[in-house]
Amino acid sequence: MRELVERPIDELGTASTRAPAPGVRSRRSVTVNLAESPLGWLRSRGLVDARQFEAGERLRADYEMAALGPRVTMQWTARIDGGAAGLDPTLAQIAAKRRFDAAMDEVGRGLRDILWRVVCACEGLPVAEKALGWPQRAGRIVLTLALDRLGDHYGLR
Repeated sequence: MRELVERPIDELGTASTRAPAPGVRSRRSVTVNLAESPLGWLRSRGLVDARQFEAGERLRADYEMAALGPRVTMQWTARIDGGAAGLDPTLAQIAAKRRFDAAMDEVGRGLRDILWRVVCACEGLPVAEKALGWPQRAGRIVLTLALDRLGDHYGLR
């Protein structure tokens, strides 16, 4: 399902979460799919705050980086600037896996199930609640607690 809306872009290149006022046109805008992720859907409706959303996005980024496969071919081209090649993709994957595991351990046993299902596996709240055997609308409360704990882990304010 796609739910596309136009969002104004500020001078830093960040899309605003609020639609522009009627009659006011931003110089630059971007089309955003609000149904892209369950966390994004919750954020667009004000059900999670910016801190919780940022914490969830950091966790998802580490999850996706950790799931990357190792490079299977050698990079034959040397860097033009003569600098070091940077972090090896395999090492980056291992580092992301360690960050992900540390974050999930910090969140704790009772909260990490819903956090993983919604943020990493991109399951909607109703699907995650049903899979966990929880009553309807219980998942959002537990998810916000998990995201708050995750925000504490990342030191977000």
